[in-house]
Amino acid sequence: MTAEAKVRAFQEEVKKLEAEIGRRIVGHKEVVRGVLTALFAGGHVLLEGVPGLGKTLLVRTLGEVLQMQFNRIQFTPDLMPADIVGTNLVMQNPDGTRVFQFQKGPVFTQILLADEINRATPKTQSAMLEAMQERRVSAGGKTHVLDTPFLVLATQNPIEMEGTYPLPEAQLDRFLVKLIVEFSSVEDLRVILDRTTDATVTDLRHVMNAERVIEHQNLVREVIVAPHVKDYIARLVWATHPESDGATGLVKKYVRFGSSPRGAQAMALSSKVAALIDGRYNVGFDDVAAAAYPALRHRILLNFEGDAEGLRTERVIEEVLEQVPRKVEEKATA
Repeated sequence: MTAEAKVRAFQEEVKKLEAEIGRRIVGHKEVVRGVLTALFAGGHVLLEGVPGLGKTLLVRTLGEVLQMQFNRIQFTPDLMPADIVGTNLVMQNPDGTRVFQFQKGPVFTQILLADEINRATPKTQSAMLEAMQERRVSAGGKTHVLDTPFLVLATQNPIEMEGTYPLPEAQLDRFLVKLIVEFSSVEDLRVILDRTTDATVTDLRHVMNAERVIEHQNLVREVIVAPHVKDYIARLVWATHPESDGATGLVKKYVRFGSSPRGAQAMALSSKVAALIDGRYNVGFDDVAAAAYPALRHRILLNFEGDAEGLRTERVIEEVLEQVPRKVEEKATA
């Protein structure tokens, strides 16, 4: 199959996925696109929004249309690491001998919903680190490889913060993107009422399987990012650091730490997916600019003054995009 044919197939199948998911999920088109972007880029998603907006339903729907294994973990303060990765149990053989046998935890799946991940203790949260980054877990002195593809979608509630444990920077950095789930519009609420309070049940069709997802993930890696576009990504990330010579006014005044190199990787991979969805085999500047918000909003840490002022990281990213020139020879505009 030629490159052009692969791009067309990717474009058509993503549209089918979005249409099928849209038969159950009302609105939230940008969130759905962001989740699919992370899936094909091989990353993980942090979903933030108040309860009742359909975050759990979205993840369950994704598992159905993709024909992939789906597990859900409800994170609570008493959840232990073994409840996630599994544990060794003493089993008795038919001959009467006893042996240790590893019982897999819910992390052994292809799509994992980590519901309200910030309600678990740091010890339990850390159990997700190796799984998310290395696609494997260690238990009883042995390493167990997870299934592929492996996608973690973690949710956190921005309200009711009492008794929660904010995710450490190291774990936040493991998420390819952070997506904000906004409240539904009046029109969407009307459709939600029709779909959820009537007797009709929406049966979804299978659009793609795990093998096809892996093929598309490999295609994403083949998309071309020109040197000048990579340079733009690098300069955007560098400009989020207050000590850099390209830092903007807001960054110098309100930012404590800028994005890690994973922020640049997230923008590049997300831009590749965006280009394929648009039917192109190469990444443009607009793809990068659109990917900046979900890729950087959880990687820029504000200082005390920024928190006190109620500054949003989106405003910082907006200024960085405004002032960092897309080409080196261009002059930045305030």
